[in-house]
Amino acid sequence: MDDENSRLLILASGSPRRKELLSMLGIPFAVVTSEADESTPPDWTPERVVRSLALRKAEAVIDASNQRDTIIIGSDTIVELEGRILGKPVDKQDSKAMLTALQGRSHQVYTGVACIGLPEGKVLVDHRVTTVTMRALSPEEIDAYVETGEPADKAGSYAIQGLGSTLVEKIDGCYFNVVGLPLSLLGGMLSEFGIHVLVQPGE
Repeated sequence: MDDENSRLLILASGSPRRKELLSMLGIPFAVVTSEADESTPPDWTPERVVRSLALRKAEAVIDASNQRDTIIIGSDTIVELEGRILGKPVDKQDSKAMLTALQGRSHQVYTGVACIGLPEGKVLVDHRVTTVTMRALSPEEIDAYVETGEPADKAGSYAIQGLGSTLVEKIDGCYFNVVGLPLSLLGGMLSEFGIHVLVQPGE
């Protein structure tokens, strides 16, 4: 399987968090930022949203890959609170509204992962769900957190791996899923393409 492990991986995301997580697997990869349209119909389920957008992001960089032996990885994360999907906030007021709604309650974080193998065109799409419980926050704490700028580009307006960790009381499920890339799920998917994370070339 060592020859398979030499396939180039492309992460179809400009997210520094996903880049950092993927680098933890110790497999060389390139980053190609996906400019895919992220709009979805309002009646789509959270599962359908993250799975569809993950695949859409991966498909958007196929032409840019220029590789005959490549695996493209796309991913998308959203937050759901009692049937309401929370994406990235549009401004500070939106961030404050999201955090106010989330505080003191449990919500679900969905992350979809899509892998496209080239040149054979094999496609795998899956997702994970993690439940996050946020502690009760004062309006002053919410304002202070929003002013740090950390929530600006995060689904649900918080980053569990940053200052947002102080807002979270507990999680049930994969931590990395909340950060934006469920590594255990991805590792299993890559094995379907012959890439085995724990067996590197030369071992």
